[in-house]
Amino acid sequence: MDSEIRNIVILTGAGISAESGLAIFRGPDGLWEGHRVEDVCTPEALARNPALVHRFYDERRAKLAAVKPNSAHEALAALDAAWPGDLLIVTQNVDDLHERAGAKRLIHMHGELCSALCAACGKAVPWTGSLPPETACTGCGKLRLRPDIVFFGEMPYEMEVIDEAIRKADLFVSVGTSGAVYPAAGFVQTARHVGARTLELNLDPSAGSVYFDESRMGPASSLVPELVRELLA
Repeated sequence: MDSEIRNIVILTGAGISAESGLAIFRGPDGLWEGHRVEDVCTPEALARNPALVHRFYDERRAKLAAVKPNSAHEALAALDAAWPGDLLIVTQNVDDLHERAGAKRLIHMHGELCSALCAACGKAVPWTGSLPPETACTGCGKLRLRPDIVFFGEMPYEMEVIDEAIRKADLFVSVGTSGAVYPAAGFVQTARHVGARTLELNLDPSAGSVYFDESRMGPASSLVPELVRELLA
């Protein structure tokens, strides 16, 4: 690996957590755990059927509690701890496996399962159990707590911070992403524009593979530890 690499941005998607036993965001049938995304991941769905949406994310939280980080999460956490330059892990995943592996320099651009958001005052609070509709916010007291998930049509979190990090990056790595969901799908083009080296780690070529300098195909649990060893050598 290039010895001049100082600043790194790593984008992770569903593929990194699939090996821990979590279902990918949208399967081959277009469904997420048997549900149409439009029925569980839009503001309209929440307004139309809050009981279904809350129950869906309660089930996701329960499944998350039963799985563990895998070697890919652990390798990135080790890189995070050891890397002397700037490093940012940007995950599209809403699970907490990066945190449980020990990662600190991390942004959840699509929200977090283990968090609840007040739709009235905007306060986010840690949340690991069930979240019934009309749960009171601990900040403002209004019955407006919802899953802290970025629904379709909503703005992903911390985009300015992410963009700044990519524009300073010497290396941009994408792990286990489809390359089909924007704005994350456009990150590699921004990285190329500023002259960063771009690397894709995936089971299969993503929709944006053509934009990467190098693509390595295989399971994240093997490819990510190999990359981390290269970077820390």
